[in-house]
Amino acid sequence: MRRKNTEFDITGINHLALVCRDMERTVDFYTNVLGFPLIKTLELPMGQGQHFFFDIGNGDALAFFWFPSAPDGVPGVSSPRALPSKGETVSAIGSMNHVAFNVPADKMEEYKAKLRAKGVETTMILNHDNSPTTVSREVTRDVFVRSLYFKDPDGILLEFAAWTTVFTDADVKHKPATEADRSKERQ
Repeated sequence: MRRKNTEFDITGINHLALVCRDMERTVDFYTNVLGFPLIKTLELPMGQGQHFFFDIGNGDALAFFWFPSAPDGVPGVSSPRALPSKGETVSAIGSMNHVAFNVPADKMEEYKAKLRAKGVETTMILNHDNSPTTVSREVTRDVFVRSLYFKDPDGILLEFAAWTTVFTDADVKHKPATEADRSKERQ
């Protein structure tokens, strides 16, 4: 079930812009490991850096800035410390936790093997479901997405994700947490 945006005619993500430490290494990873075509490169004015764009399909792009004066990221603050199921995945408010790329469900095992053959550490394929642990060992009727997690050379958490269900109104049933709830959890 697709819900229509009644305010704006948005058709998807144009691009998501991240920051890298080494643009050459980033280009190598995203073109040679993940196969994303590099589609646009810019030198920013006054020596501010670079801005490069990769085609990730469906008219969407993933972009990277390289700033010569960018501060180092802080795992556990600006990004998760670890891969899901392998450690802490919390990141700070206002940070980007991870980027999930939509892939065919029947390609998950193949893609895991391809990444590992290229020297990329991955998680096992996780079957996210509605159970208290949110993960199932097997694919059941309750699994709504299958995920494979890995990181890029800058530690950006990436995911190959495959939806396994069509959502209905019944899938929206939790009360949104508030800042007050956050304060209660910290006490």
